[in-house]
Amino acid sequence: MFAVEVDRLNKFYGKFHALKDVSFKVYVGEIYGLIGPNGAGKTTTLRIISTLLLPSSGIIKVFGMDVVNDAEKIKGIISYLPEEAGAYKYLTGYEYLHFMASLYTNDKTRIKEMIEEAEVICGLGERLKDRIGTYSKGMLRRLLVARSLMIHPKLAILDEPTAGLDVIHSHYIRNIIRDYVKKHNITVIMSSHNMLEVEYLCDRVSLIHEGRIVLEGSPIDLKNKFSADNLEEVFSRVVKYA
Repeated sequence: MFAVEVDRLNKFYGKFHALKDVSFKVYVGEIYGLIGPNGAGKTTTLRIISTLLLPSSGIIKVFGMDVVNDAEKIKGIISYLPEEAGAYKYLTGYEYLHFMASLYTNDKTRIKEMIEEAEVICGLGERLKDRIGTYSKGMLRRLLVARSLMIHPKLAILDEPTAGLDVIHSHYIRNIIRDYVKKHNITVIMSSHNMLEVEYLCDRVSLIHEGRIVLEGSPIDLKNKFSADNLEEVFSRVVKYA
């Protein structure tokens, strides 16, 4: 079964053709990566799958539901973490998690379980008692990743989950994504500029260039196809000659 099906997706911003017949499928339980240069269409694709942006044409389904006609149902089974996501800086970490959990359920027991889950995921310990405005960028991102995963979404959509973070926080978040989603059979579709991160996390990847998918496959298969040592080499060669 497919968690995500994208078929001939097109998106126009006025006369600008941002996405051009984009098609791919994501299996249930898979970590699927979208890679490409800035402005290639990665975030636009993720926002359409998240039901936050309407497609100009094409069929996009999430667990068999159409992103246009079934948007409200889809919102109930996914979580979306934008690249530039923020949080309420005057709330403590605990207060923020409680607020976000209460958006999904009124059940006090379930809210408590979500917060306890998030506490384990983010690993911030006593700092959850502090105001978010005192957090570093890495701490904030860990909190936001925990918020995205604590609800056990069927699909987690992560846009540049470790962008701008130092090695320690990036390593922590990558391990959380890899271990947590596999443990709970959560499907992930993510974008990243970090090719090492993509190799480490993703079962399969698509390379988007100028609004089109120009390459798809597992990291190992793509490296073998181009006799490359890493995905960065594959990326450079394909974009150079695309």
